[in-house]
Amino acid sequence: MQKQTKKQESTGKGARWRWRGRLWLEGPEGTFLGYGRVVLLERIREYGSLASAARSMEMSYKHAWDLLASMTRQAGCPLVVTVRGGKGGGGATLTPAGEKAIGLFWKYHDRFQRELTWMSAELQKLFCGEEKPKAKRGTS
Repeated sequence: MQKQTKKQESTGKGARWRWRGRLWLEGPEGTFLGYGRVVLLERIREYGSLASAARSMEMSYKHAWDLLASMTRQAGCPLVVTVRGGKGGGGATLTPAGEKAIGLFWKYHDRFQRELTWMSAELQKLFCGEEKPKAKRGTS
């Protein structure tokens, strides 16, 4: 018996193929929400700081700031409220809109991943003989 890889286990016994894809929400300016942007928002919530969130992702502060500015422009409302540093230190907090953006993305990301898993299982059935495709009418 052959040892299965993790990829094979995730799509069924002896899987040879697996549909893969990435999901992002695009607006007139380009990407509004995607995996990395949502993780950035989650890290801001976790660390309470844009700088710490960026560091945790090995991203420059400027890049993180630019991503956040792009999301804010496209959302039409702030996703994060920032407080400038100083004696007491700065900070960042998600707004209710930021929390909603995270929830929305993960809701559809999970649905997308389930669909890809289902599509992979269907592909295996088609090519591995578990289910024969039905012949078209008028053919023998």
